Amino acid sequence: MTSFNSIRALAIAALASAAALAFAAPASAKPTVEVAFVLDTTGSMSALIEGAKRKIWSIATTIVDQNPDAEIKIGLIAYRDIGDDYVTRSFALTTDIQDLYANLLETKARGGGDWPESVNEALDVAVNKLQWSEGKDSSRIIFLVGDAPPHMDYAQDTKFPKTLAVARQKDIVVNAVQAGDARDTAQVWHEIADRGGGRYIPIPQDGGQVVIIETPYDDEIIILQKEINGTVLPYGPPALQRRTEGKARQLSEVAAAAPASASDMASYINKRAKVASEAVTGGGDLVGDVAAGRTKLDTVKDDELPDSLRKLDAQQRASEIETRLKTRKALNDKLAALVMKRDQYVAAHHDKSAPPASSFDRSVADTLKAQIKR
Repeated sequence: MTSFNSIRALAIAALASAAALAFAAPASAKPTVEVAFVLDTTGSMSALIEGAKRKIWSIATTIVDQNPDAEIKIGLIAYRDIGDDYVTRSFALTTDIQDLYANLLETKARGGGDWPESVNEALDVAVNKLQWSEGKDSSRIIFLVGDAPPHMDYAQDTKFPKTLAVARQKDIVVNAVQAGDARDTAQVWHEIADRGGGRYIPIPQDGGQVVIIETPYDDEIIILQKEINGTVLPYGPPALQRRTEGKARQLSEVAAAAPASASDMASYINKRAKVASEAVTGGGDLVGDVAAGRTKLDTVKDDELPDSLRKLDAQQRASEIETRLKTRKALNDKLAALVMKRDQYVAAHHDKSAPPASSFDRSVADTLKAQIKR
């Protein structure tokens, strides 16, 4: 009888333990910041789009400065109108900001015959087709950017009031950025911002003055980031390896055209490296992915390893990864000190050369600071 009671007691204890585990509070999820730009890409938006290309990295850095431990995703919905090359072109919310940047560089302002545009469809795609995260720790923010009102005569469209009701249910904040001063657009943009729980943001047609602050640290920052890029080991299928190699070269290409923008890019990647061990964004680098626990070296197939690792045995491969990671960490520590000095320099000179409060990049940055959950 004693033995039976002991077994019974153990069984009850085990069940109680299992129940406690089942109802235990889940581990706190990693915070997420997701920002989607719904961008009119018709001909009249040309100047603003070119300015956005130059400032996208500083905007991304605003996000990481506000919430450095968060997973950061940015997406883009480019829209025009029926009869143009496309009505909407969607780029998913992604942590691969370099890939998004490459897509933004390819975005051109064209088309737009009549005045209204397919704003309704663009908002519908942004709210209902992008894969938004869930949870109270997530910030979900949309910036609608355009100069013309929506076509309200397209029977097939879901009209913006219905779409914005869904956005409120999903806790997505929708801001309306108006380029230019068209009254009919202003009326609708005000309504969109009100219904979307966001801000109405008027800016000049060209996006306002885009001020690039060059610093004494830019050249050295670019040099260090190039050295960090030298520690990258692309792996996976050939197409993915080529894509990762392209990301490692991207900094040099940007630096040749716009050194300050390249410095912005390096600053963003350096700040993310503290969390994600990244030298390039979005994975595909064996050193970063192993360090972050996204993959294990011994599970990667030989034919998906870079040529430099295939000829090595398992121990030598692990040693090479460790050596590159140590080199990367040392370089990133040096770079972090320079980035801090650069941030201080930009802050000190910002008021002297600051763009008007109505400029696109400053308006977006100020709005993000207010709306990102901490």
